[in-house]
Amino acid sequence: MLVAVVHVAVLAYTICGLVAFGLFPSIGAAFATYRRWLMSEDRSWGIRQIWAAFHAAWRTDLRAANMFGWLLAIPGLLLLWEYWFVQHNDLGQPGIVASGVLFVVNLVYLLMTCVGWAVRSHYAERIGWVVRMSASMVVARPLCSLFIVLLLITIGFAYYTWPGLAAALGVAVPIFAIMAAVYAWGGLPGMSVHDGQA
Repeated sequence: MLVAVVHVAVLAYTICGLVAFGLFPSIGAAFATYRRWLMSEDRSWGIRQIWAAFHAAWRTDLRAANMFGWLLAIPGLLLLWEYWFVQHNDLGQPGIVASGVLFVVNLVYLLMTCVGWAVRSHYAERIGWVVRMSASMVVARPLCSLFIVLLLITIGFAYYTWPGLAAALGVAVPIFAIMAAVYAWGGLPGMSVHDGQA
């Protein structure tokens, strides 16, 4: 039920923010809601509690999430466009090398962005600190990065095979998968499945 309610909340609050100004706060609120749920001792949340947690996170993070989201989206879109350009134009031997390099750069940037939202939901730090922490986590926590990639590939395959899943669950499932991977293998102080173990 958690994922379904978060999906509906993401749609509703994205529309409330007129899409351009509601998407990134909705993504941030989804990460914050999942973080609160993962860290709570009683995980039997009802619809009202999930919605209230999402609403509070969305409202308090409206401006900062837009800033963070757009600062990550613009370079990401530029990297994607460069990769597309290299793939769809005959650039000879240098084009093959550039294509491989851009693929790796895009993958690392995607991982950094995914981890960045999770880190941002846990720490109230500046954007530069979150980006540095995320970049270092991608490299320093290879198991976490591997599981994020594997989970996103699995979810992408499921969404491609059964398109109704994408409509029914949207970005709520990938966000939950990223948050769960960071919680299990990210090793963030104060937000780790291993914190309670002696």
